[in-house]
Amino acid sequence: MESTGRLEAPYARDAEEIAGELETRPSRGLSSKEASRRRQVHGPNQLRGHETRSALAILAHQFASIIVWLLCAAAVMSLVLGDVADAVAIAVVLILNGAIGFFTELRAARSMEALSRITKVRTRVRRESQVKEVDARGLVPGDIVVLDAGDIVAADMRLVSASNIYCDESLLTGESAPVAKHASKIAADTSLAERANMAFSGTAVTQGLAEGIVVATGMATELGHISALAEEAVSEASPLEKRLDKLGHKLVWLTLALAALTSVTGIMWGHSTPEMIKTGVALAVAAIPEGLPVVATLCLARGMWRMAARNALVNQLSSVETLGATTLILTDKTGTLTENRMTAVGYILADRDIDVLGEGENARFSADDRELDPAETEDLNWALRIGVLCNTAEVGSGDAGTRIGDPMELALLAIATNAGVTRSSLRKEFKEVKQYAFDPSRKMMATVHAHEGQFVYAVKGAPESVIEASDKLFSKDGVREMSERDPDGWHARNGRAARSGQRLLALAMKTANSDAEDPYGGLTLVGLVCLLDPLREDVPAAIRASQDAGVRVVMMTGDHADTAAKIARDAGLGTDDLKVMAGRDLAEFDPETPDEAMRKRLRETDVFARVAPDTKLKLVSLFQHSGHVVAMTGDGVNDAPALKKADIGIAMGLRGTQVAREAADIVLKDDAFATIIAAMRQGRVIFENIRKFVVYLMSCNLSEVLVVGIAVGIGLPVPLLPLQILFLNLVTDVFPAFALGLGKGDDEIMRQPPRDPHEPMVDAPRWWLIGLLGAAITLATLAAFALALFQLDLDPGKAVTVAFLTLALAQLWNVFNVRRPSMKFFVNEITRNPYVWGALVLCLGLIAFAVGNPGLSSVLGLPSPGPQGLFLACTMSFLPLAVGQVFVLMSHLRTAERVAGRKPHATLRSQAPG
Repeated sequence: MESTGRLEAPYARDAEEIAGELETRPSRGLSSKEASRRRQVHGPNQLRGHETRSALAILAHQFASIIVWLLCAAAVMSLVLGDVADAVAIAVVLILNGAIGFFTELRAARSMEALSRITKVRTRVRRESQVKEVDARGLVPGDIVVLDAGDIVAADMRLVSASNIYCDESLLTGESAPVAKHASKIAADTSLAERANMAFSGTAVTQGLAEGIVVATGMATELGHISALAEEAVSEASPLEKRLDKLGHKLVWLTLALAALTSVTGIMWGHSTPEMIKTGVALAVAAIPEGLPVVATLCLARGMWRMAARNALVNQLSSVETLGATTLILTDKTGTLTENRMTAVGYILADRDIDVLGEGENARFSADDRELDPAETEDLNWALRIGVLCNTAEVGSGDAGTRIGDPMELALLAIATNAGVTRSSLRKEFKEVKQYAFDPSRKMMATVHAHEGQFVYAVKGAPESVIEASDKLFSKDGVREMSERDPDGWHARNGRAARSGQRLLALAMKTANSDAEDPYGGLTLVGLVCLLDPLREDVPAAIRASQDAGVRVVMMTGDHADTAAKIARDAGLGTDDLKVMAGRDLAEFDPETPDEAMRKRLRETDVFARVAPDTKLKLVSLFQHSGHVVAMTGDGVNDAPALKKADIGIAMGLRGTQVAREAADIVLKDDAFATIIAAMRQGRVIFENIRKFVVYLMSCNLSEVLVVGIAVGIGLPVPLLPLQILFLNLVTDVFPAFALGLGKGDDEIMRQPPRDPHEPMVDAPRWWLIGLLGAAITLATLAAFALALFQLDLDPGKAVTVAFLTLALAQLWNVFNVRRPSMKFFVNEITRNPYVWGALVLCLGLIAFAVGNPGLSSVLGLPSPGPQGLFLACTMSFLPLAVGQVFVLMSHLRTAERVAGRKPHATLRSQAPG
């Protein structure tokens, strides 16, 4: 049985008290028998497994559409009436749609599961006074765990002893720099990010040694708490799913009403009841755009494959379109906008500030616009030396060498090596004889080195501590005494650098005749080194592209406000009036009922700092309730609940945690923020393409309904048979519609503001266009049918063929009526789409085969109408094209007038929804 209990605030109590409560001794640990007993009580040390989507669940999802249900009902009714051919044709449509969606989503789901597989973690634990390596799943509360540099912390632990230990908690708290740990108790109201005597499950030890008592395992850990939040977060249906579902509901009622009205009218005109029931079913089939689910699925699947080629793994088809509807991106900082590594960007020395320009072998040192040679600049040279001497990090040889240690110490090694100051050469000249581990109370560490008959003490630590411990300064002219005013000046310089988002370490030294002196007394301050987690190179361009597209980008981070603001400005998130809000300011707000003051603050905030996991979840909800379609990026465990709650969760594949990847809709396999923009463009293109083929399909299907309904209503013979309607829907509907869905989109699509999140799939102008085009095709078809009957004196069977051909050809030419009004008739996104021309050729061939092949024409009821009938059908089929082009031209003129005086739907700070 799994236990969910945990000790109350173990960080606020002495380690001895915790050990007593858990009935364990740090020197001995638990016995194997006791550990086994506790494992029965608390369960294995693991999170609840991610529930993978079964093949059956994925298959069922393909039929969760009201349009599909209506088609199923039509198929059943056709069987009841004995129309087996109609039922089989409808079944083919359903199977085709289900198969495409099923295999595409199954492939994506299995790819996500493969990406989530990780190796088992081993950990060292003291059992019966012996340190053993065990599977981390076997840890129980009360176990004594030994931690060393490079270890993954496998459970929540209260540290019993700590020696120069730092933990990387960025995946849990968002804090980019490793956190120094100690074993002393702290205040009960200390926030998670500042509980320095705790080591949390899922974090990593970057340097040092420690031992800890396991106080929580599995779902009782902080990691488990966040995992539970992710499970509880309710995923929103995608905008596309909502729109198609809404459209489907409208079609259901419209279909039932038209079918009932036509059937009743036909019976009143004297038609037989069975015949009118069949006609009602035919109208139901005609009104339902059978091609809509198929084409929408194919278009989304192609978008998914395109994104996979661009290193974006999409978990669900509709996610591609949803990203195109995004109005706001909530992005994590560490590892998403930044590289999650430290680099030296400058040195603050006694007489000048030195900038580090570039990185790696190209790094250069500059002061007052003059390049410096470190070998000839004594103060800078000593700063580089101290950074190497007072350093416990390890870097292997070669480009792929192992890098173990604090990222800040690794950065000091890297900058010194690039300046020609290597550890191997220094160790020969300065032999290390003693090391003083980091002292949390004094916030410094030191190493002692033998050099030319004396001992050199190298010290680094928190600037305020090192400055206080120094009584001399190392200037470019040599060592001098520190004046009374010097400390204030150094503190001011330190403060300015810290406010710019940099992390600073102070570097100091002294020489002595003995290696037994106080390492932190009588120091000579050499300078401060400025470190920064650098911005990813492609981020500024990607954020500019987002802003050009009218999409607001907001940063959420667990890091300090100053650090976050610096990165935000460098990334281009805000201007000089960048607005920063602390996470604690959101504690009192309810996402369900945000007041106007809160809405205003949200619109004006660019950066949310010190954000806790539950606050991220609240922020997503707040923005969603403010009218935004929210995309959330992240890679840490702490991001998982918000990733799941967001309209689109985007996780990093290389650096992201398993929990984050499982909660996300899209995983970036290359971790490139720019890939989001490519996916966003693809989503916008898909939505516009879907809109085009929805207008096309609806106008074609409306014409079929009106042709049959009006003919029956005025007493004419039925001009179209159910099987003919199905043939048209599968031929003249699906292929041209799919060709429209494959369009590459307009080059200007990412320079337009995102559409209104509440805008329907088919808005009022498009309903008018559907009605007009449907009416034009209906008029042409009925006119051709009447002329064939009364002018050419064709028998009803041949007249039906004329109506069929007129309708089929008119629907093909109708594809040119859905172009954007601002485009020219001969040169537009339709005429430049090669798939459209291919679809037209294919459909013309299939129509000719249906009429010309004796077997198929007999099944469909299409006897040859002769040359006169064929000419009549071809001529009348062009009438809807002419009418549609006139309407498109008028629509363009009206739109131009409206846009000239209309404020676009805005999403940036001053114009956000809500």
